[in-house]
Amino acid sequence: MSGVWVFKNGVYRLVENPGDQHQSIRRKALVHLPSGQIVNSYSILEQILKGLGWERYYGGDSELFQFHKHSSIDLISLPRDFSRFNSVYMYDIVVKNPNVFHVRDV
Repeated sequence: MSGVWVFKNGVYRLVENPGDQHQSIRRKALVHLPSGQIVNSYSILEQILKGLGWERYYGGDSELFQFHKHSSIDLISLPRDFSRFNSVYMYDIVVKNPNVFHVRDV
């Protein structure tokens, strides 16, 4: 059994031959709204987050990049490998930084 799992209308389904339906699977990008810059590396993201008052948190998990703010209990946890940075992590950043970031299709 091979194919692509697609989430649509609240349901996951396996598309065995994505061919034409592959268009429904879009890549996402995190956009910094004030500058219009697409975040395409952790160095860019870290620079923006530092400007917003976030600091690197060096916890015990070496598989994660983590950021925290002294003024909140929020923690942003990201996979160390940027290729695994997906929309779930992007939306976490958007929720914790309202009106600063946006996720869009690329």
